[in-house]
Amino acid sequence: MATFDAVLVGSGINTLTAAALLAREGWGVCVLERSDRLGGAIRTEADYTLPGFTHEVLSSWHPLFTGSAAYAELGDELHRRGLEYANTELPTATAFPDGGAIFLRTSLEANVAELDRFAAGDGAAWQRQFEQFMANADLAFGVLGTELWSAAGLGLGQRLLRRLGRHGLLDFAGHALSTCRDWTTSTFRAREAHGLLAPWVLHTGLGPETAVSGFMTQVIACAVQLGGMPVPVGGVRLVEALAGIVRDAGGELRVDAEVERVVVSGGRAVGVVLAGGETVAASRAVVAGVTPTQLYGALLRESDVRADIHAAAARFRYGRAAMQIHLALDEPPRWKGPEGERLARTAIVHVTPGLDGVSRAVNEAERGLLPAEATIVAGQPCAVDPSRAPDGKWIVWIQLQELPAGPVRGDAAGELDVGDGTWTEELRESYADRIVARLGESLENLASATLARKVLSPVDLETLDCNLVAGDIYAGSCALDQNLLWRPFAAAPGHRTTVEGLWHVGASTHPGPGLGAGSGYLVAKELTRPPLPRRLFAKLPGRS
Repeated sequence: MATFDAVLVGSGINTLTAAALLAREGWGVCVLERSDRLGGAIRTEADYTLPGFTHEVLSSWHPLFTGSAAYAELGDELHRRGLEYANTELPTATAFPDGGAIFLRTSLEANVAELDRFAAGDGAAWQRQFEQFMANADLAFGVLGTELWSAAGLGLGQRLLRRLGRHGLLDFAGHALSTCRDWTTSTFRAREAHGLLAPWVLHTGLGPETAVSGFMTQVIACAVQLGGMPVPVGGVRLVEALAGIVRDAGGELRVDAEVERVVVSGGRAVGVVLAGGETVAASRAVVAGVTPTQLYGALLRESDVRADIHAAAARFRYGRAAMQIHLALDEPPRWKGPEGERLARTAIVHVTPGLDGVSRAVNEAERGLLPAEATIVAGQPCAVDPSRAPDGKWIVWIQLQELPAGPVRGDAAGELDVGDGTWTEELRESYADRIVARLGESLENLASATLARKVLSPVDLETLDCNLVAGDIYAGSCALDQNLLWRPFAAAPGHRTTVEGLWHVGASTHPGPGLGAGSGYLVAKELTRPPLPRRLFAKLPGRS
């Protein structure tokens, strides 16, 4: 029986980051991945649509990672192992049905001028919100980068109180709970500004009417201005580089290794059993990068945890589903309208009528309907990394984040027969036809330039990654009762479980979805933190 200091279940961004950090500290680590490749939702496929076209099948953009604490610590080692990022000064824009467009750039001055194009004073409002946010950015990002259910979380609260005072703290908390609609409409006059920012709440698993969506809109807006929209040159090298750190330190990474059960003895996690019966022992920690329903409903026995936790995990809710559409084009796109040239150089273009369009599509999806006019996330990786396609060719990476897990209520447009609400191949392709036709209203050469297409329905997404339950790419609803202090759920918040030595990471845990590696980083740092007596001794006079 192989024995390691830590056994990590799954190989997504959080478990790989935790494994790399632990391995650097001298831990013997073993990463076990059930599929045939490492990376979880980071999945690059060469020749996916046609020979020479390299597609990011699921996630594609890495601004959260390049701005993370994990990247700050591991970046040099990752780059020595071949990771290289390309970036752009045109990270995102919104294209409207009338041919107009508005852009968010990596320059404060440019963004001030851009917003003033649509309403005098909106530029000043942008600068004001940016400066106010940055004045307390350490606190805002601290909320997303701290183990909230811990002494560190208490310390963050005390720091907030000392800096802001009692009334300031209440104002900060209330502001953080605001919705995207309330924040955008009270801050900016122009509907175009609302339409620029509102689609970004979808990337956090929220909707524009959801609590905390206003705070997350500000976080993303400021982060995009500061960091752009980086992509790894050539694709999956982030996974390869993280795995390289583990291997170089003597760690082990195994694919086609499905974990069937976490072994608990005397109230402590001591290893895992694989589907074939092999046991892999863990002397110090088991780190599970899975959903709560997998962890408590499959990997742990009912007798391993309290009944209330087991019941709460069974009630864990998943959010809206997603769809991916990948297009290989014979030539670069020709966007319609006066801003067509700039749109062709933009990393991510949201195609939507605006704030009300996003809100309507979210509402339809959450009621079990196929949205009549879903927000189209049109990613253009070749605008940042031309190596993704042959010379003169192009890739369009489309993501839809406003779909029902099953369209049991029908089609909001009244056009498609949804049958019994199951995502069949026919329904998948029919809905993709609608989306591509809509995008073609903004891209004049889309139909004539398209060489090949591949579509992934919610069912296909879960088949690729079991953490994407029913196509939920954010591994759980991010409604307030399953967010921040309460993620994954109130009975078992944070990353330390009630089973000693068992830790929970991944998008289902705080700080939630995205490629920021936050939960993996937090757990690795907690596991490698010196014991309290040693920390106190280090603070004595004369010690360093």
